Amino acid sequence: MALDGIVLQAITKQLQELLPAKINKIQQLSDTELLFQLRTKEGNKKLLLSLHSVYNRINITNQSYTTLDAPQGFVMLLRKQLDGGMIRSLRQVGLDRILHMEIEARNELGDIHQKHLYIELMGKYANLVFVDENGIILDALKRIPPFENNKRTIHPGAKYQLPAPHLNKQDPYQNPAVDFNASLVKQLHGFSPLLASEVEYRMQKGAAFSMIMDELQHSDSVYISEQDGNTQFHILPLTHLAQPIRSYPLMKGLDILYHEKEEKVRIKQQTGDIYKTVKQELHRNSGKLPKLKESLQEALDCEKYREYGDLLFAYQGSLKRQPKVTLPSFENGTELTIPLDMRYDIKQNANRYYHKYHKGKRAQDFLQEQIALCEKEVRYFEAMKLQLEQANAQDAKEIREELIRLHYMKDTKRAMRKKKKNQLPHYECFHFDDYKIYVGKNNLQNDFVTWKLAKKQDTWFHAKDYHGAHVIVTSAQPNETMIRNAAMLAAWYSEGRYSSSVPVNYCLVKQLKKVPGTQGSFVSLSSYKTIYIDPEAAQIQALIDAHMQMNAT
Repeated sequence: MALDGIVLQAITKQLQELLPAKINKIQQLSDTELLFQLRTKEGNKKLLLSLHSVYNRINITNQSYTTLDAPQGFVMLLRKQLDGGMIRSLRQVGLDRILHMEIEARNELGDIHQKHLYIELMGKYANLVFVDENGIILDALKRIPPFENNKRTIHPGAKYQLPAPHLNKQDPYQNPAVDFNASLVKQLHGFSPLLASEVEYRMQKGAAFSMIMDELQHSDSVYISEQDGNTQFHILPLTHLAQPIRSYPLMKGLDILYHEKEEKVRIKQQTGDIYKTVKQELHRNSGKLPKLKESLQEALDCEKYREYGDLLFAYQGSLKRQPKVTLPSFENGTELTIPLDMRYDIKQNANRYYHKYHKGKRAQDFLQEQIALCEKEVRYFEAMKLQLEQANAQDAKEIREELIRLHYMKDTKRAMRKKKKNQLPHYECFHFDDYKIYVGKNNLQNDFVTWKLAKKQDTWFHAKDYHGAHVIVTSAQPNETMIRNAAMLAAWYSEGRYSSSVPVNYCLVKQLKKVPGTQGSFVSLSSYKTIYIDPEAAQIQALIDAHMQMNAT
């Protein structure tokens, strides 16, 4: 799922329509992402630059992001030299995945200088290089010193050089002489294997190459298909995949394609300690549980030790010190073989068995209690693991606060102390004409939407037998559309996201009761109904597209 030169050309055209644009602010989202706040003739815009090895791209975004508190030195340099600067031009280098951005900016003395940003979107080699007006590299997001690559050095003070061009490739828009029996990727600039497959398929169906290229040149949309669990996209419909196709305006489609996947990478970078804590606690308790159950089974079998002691005391006068003895059981007369410790006499061995018996009796209640606690911990951290997998940056922040409050993590950043006293969890809210749907995606949000926000006559939804979100519909008698929308959200934000026919229970809020003595947001239901639903990404995206998604403040 990567950009090719043809897609980048379409993106560049739309970005060029916004120029000139003033750089108001430069922010860092993660180790490989920058956000430029721009003032354009169409108003304020957010330009996202991602130099991730998999998700590298450039696009205008409407998403909200959490920025790093301490940006890298490279970003600080960009701020110093480019804040307040004017982007005068943006052009693609041929049909390669390289953009050249020219920026006018003032130095400390107020003199205007030309600066250049080279945005290289080449997979694992993706990079952002800052160059002065003389072509000298001032710095780069990813430095490449001479000892790593003596042909192309990316390092402060070096002369910037573009990657070596593909000399044998032709421009597909300039009536190329193409051998359609050979690989189009090797013959044409900007072509990826995916695009080549689509062009070949269409030509086999009778389409002319020039007509296909004309469609590509004038496309302003992105078309998305799913195949074998993989997302494929381009700026023309991928008919050769024979899969359902979703279309979006180009910039919005790129946000839909990448935002959720890259958000997970970003969250892991910003909150890796949360993942580590949850993983460690889940591993510890999952390993502890079978050991506790084994100890309980042994403790429940302690009656035999009492009988061993009784038999040894009864027959001690006739027994000699030996490794083991065989005596008839008092209960059923069967022969019992009793191991003896040769270091002790018969009476001492009997007392040792009585001691094991009493220890086992005392341990039974304790072990049952510990097993119950351990099972609760496992359920809690399994739910927490799911919440992290589906969390955005704000959700992850609230999960951190919960773990700090429960003393699983230390408050090294004073996050809890800085939190405003009346700040509410950031649950999601879907607005419809005559009702709303609230979705809680972590324990804090679940508790808030269920016990604080919802009224007793509202309807509550949750995926049955799965860890997942609490979903509230602000209606006591929801119609079929309300029920299906809420059930779809409950199934999507649960462990059953990728299952089919997910059972979703629903009932009035007044029929819920919080399970006492549990961590997390576990509830019991006095009565409920169940609907079975197939979670589908397209329908969830349709809900998000059709209705404003708001965060509670």
